[in-house]
Amino acid sequence: MKRVGVVGIPKGWSTLQLVDALAQRGVTPILIDMARARLDLATRTVWHAEVEMTALDAVIVKKIAPTYSPDALDRMDILRFVSARGVPVFSDPDSMYRLIDRLGCTTALRLGDIPMPPTTITEDVDEALAAVENYGRAVFKPLYSSKARGMTVIETGSAAREEIEDFQAAGNRVMYIQRMVSHAGGHLDLGVSFLGGKYLATYARQGDGNSWDTTTRTGGKYVPYEPGAEIVALAEKAQALFPGMAFTCVDVVETPDGAAIYEVSAFGGFRGLLDACGLDAAGLYADYVLERIA
Repeated sequence: MKRVGVVGIPKGWSTLQLVDALAQRGVTPILIDMARARLDLATRTVWHAEVEMTALDAVIVKKIAPTYSPDALDRMDILRFVSARGVPVFSDPDSMYRLIDRLGCTTALRLGDIPMPPTTITEDVDEALAAVENYGRAVFKPLYSSKARGMTVIETGSAAREEIEDFQAAGNRVMYIQRMVSHAGGHLDLGVSFLGGKYLATYARQGDGNSWDTTTRTGGKYVPYEPGAEIVALAEKAQALFPGMAFTCVDVVETPDGAAIYEVSAFGGFRGLLDACGLDAAGLYADYVLERIA
């Protein structure tokens, strides 16, 4: 019987969905918490408790850590080692590595001619203030975060400099500053999902009107959405810049000036596809992996 590691969050909904999907397909799933992983360079092995990860038939990465941080990159380096030792890792660790850091992801997008909301990155408070004055209203984003955690909206005005200084003092030395864009057709952000580089489905996150963002963490909900062919093509082009992504979601916003990409997810989400589209993404992902290690 094949043994497949699932890197994720113990008791996390998406992680357990994937564990269950593998078990239903006659595979022995092994839940791996990277906080307990051990790399032994002397023997060139990686362990999780008594399980040798470098002897598994495959490893699927659902979530590298509860929250993003530079530590997640160190964990990804361990998975790079597992991959280099011949174990298939889904998705490719090199591509996931580039997506964990918001700056690494979005610089690659712009170098690939992917449209994005106007964005400035700087460590200088004066430059950040100039960006706010240029944009009128800007979202300050931590380099490592998801679901809008740690993000701050700053507008032009007498309080802007102090708000910028506070954001930087909160651990954001490098400031990622993005113009607040207007949504076309409602307060929606799109999650355009891909499996093995092929379009799967799209869900939308709809804000409840009480927050500037649309995340479910602040009251947003997943709703069905049928995108136009041009949006799917744009998202496909964006995710193709990160080859080896087995499962991912591209965050798209429709603005009066056209569609723009926020980022490409390192791990993708199951909940939106299930709630909005009725798709069992965990099962589809499990099938995809098992076909490739048969």
